[in-house]
Amino acid sequence: MPQQDAPALKDEKTYQALRDDGYSKEAAARISNAKANESMHPSKKGGTSPSYEDWTKEDLYDRAQELGIEGRSDMTKAERVSALRNR
Repeated sequence: MPQQDAPALKDEKTYQALRDDGYSKEAAARISNAKANESMHPSKKGGTSPSYEDWTKEDLYDRAQELGIEGRSDMTKAERVSALRNR
């Protein structure tokens, strides 16, 4: 049975650095190829949700209630933001 060629790495240097850091071959290949692709941003942090500062006090209350944060009724908006971030 003929052996299939492995997919080519798009960024060998990044792949080797990830392998040196202990990543598996598969994970290192995925990450290095994603970083080499300009339309992907694997190291970009954060999601698409707005910052807690942009939420209303009521929305923050609802989220705090979902998470079971104690004392949420008496908190200011800033205190709720802090409590949610430190959860």
